[in-house]
Amino acid sequence: MKRYREIFRLVELNTTFYRYPKYSAVEKWRRESPRDFEFTVKANQEISHTCRLNYGLAAQAVDKMKGICRILQARILLIQTPGSFAPEGLRDAQEFFRKVEREGLTIVWETRGPRWEETGVRNELRGIMEDVGISHVTDPFRVMPAYTGTVAYFRLHGLGKRMYYYQYTDIELEELYSKIRSFDSFHREVYVLFNNLSMFQDARRFSHFLERGEFPNLTGYTGLDSVKVVIENAGYPITKSTLLKKLGWRVVDIENGKQVRLEELLSGLPTRKYEDAEDVVKEIRAV
Repeated sequence: MKRYREIFRLVELNTTFYRYPKYSAVEKWRRESPRDFEFTVKANQEISHTCRLNYGLAAQAVDKMKGICRILQARILLIQTPGSFAPEGLRDAQEFFRKVEREGLTIVWETRGPRWEETGVRNELRGIMEDVGISHVTDPFRVMPAYTGTVAYFRLHGLGKRMYYYQYTDIELEELYSKIRSFDSFHREVYVLFNNLSMFQDARRFSHFLERGEFPNLTGYTGLDSVKVVIENAGYPITKSTLLKKLGWRVVDIENGKQVRLEELLSGLPTRKYEDAEDVVKEIRAV
């Protein structure tokens, strides 16, 4: 957390989804953070997964989350329903959000599953979200939100075959900016949260781009030197297949202004066990 506070002004607290932290721990997080450091909070799964947005069952859990938000001075509470929560539950969700006493909180809702992306469902979702004043949370590379109120809240999970195993290229981050810039208006705040394995580095690069209009080098090197930095702690000896699985999703600066995914470089290597990073680099150079 110390490292996050030094670099960012915002973090989404996810530990609350899995367990309720002690208030004393939450007080410590707030006390040790700068005054202008912002927490957003992910609601406990008891609300979304166990009680499935049934307010009668979830009322105590909601109160616990509001208590945590008060201590953190958090303005946004994120509720993420599971893929099994289908559009047939929309009316239950509407009733739930109407009954929650928000006490100044902004609640945002992340729906999951392809059915929520259907045109008819999105139209109904938009009407209900506008009615109850809830913003729709999406990954903008997958689908844009059906409705946003005073807050547009985006969560990026990656574009790879495996969820979270992804690192965004500079081109993709530029595309992200073009997708969300229209939401940045006088009456709306835009939150962009990275939720992938390279989230720290990707968020830092995106912030750098927003501030300076350019992206920093990923490793401080280019070409095979860049590759070596990324793979040197892969855990050798290692097989080609394991190396691809562990690091194929990572991105390297192959030359100034040009990036490639490691998978492109590693897939052509001989299928064998590699003793160290230099052994891998040697084979890449030969190929």
